Amino acid sequence: MKEKTIDYVLRATWMAVSKMYNEEAGKAGSTMATGFALLSIDPEKGTPSTSLGPKMGMEATSLSRILKSMEEKGLIIRKKNPLDGRSVLLHLTDFGKEMREYSKGVVLTFDEAVKDTISEEDLKTFINVADSIKELIVTKKIYNQEII
Repeated sequence: MKEKTIDYVLRATWMAVSKMYNEEAGKAGSTMATGFALLSIDPEKGTPSTSLGPKMGMEATSLSRILKSMEEKGLIIRKKNPLDGRSVLLHLTDFGKEMREYSKGVVLTFDEAVKDTISEEDLKTFINVADSIKELIVTKKIYNQEII
């Protein structure tokens, strides 16, 4: 039997988590991406639209579609930033806050199920390994050659 690559384990695990989150979000007529956006918007102060993409690790075009859909569903409203009239703050509506709480519950339920099943030591090791992999990528220690 061939050994699984690290890439395969990461992708397969994330695909399973993503599918699970989408199934749960679907029960509330939503998607994982919408839930993630709801959790990334400050429920009290709002969040600048320009900072949401980097916060979520998403490209602007994908985020624009999600925000448009969220606005159409009545989850968010856009307001001018009082500190900078050129930018827009995204605010959750009352319905958006309800759905944010639902999304938060889904994430915390998953988190608790994992913590109940996997030892604290193994979880610490997992987080350390994931952080190390992310650091290798962010610091470009794997693919650092310039493309000519």
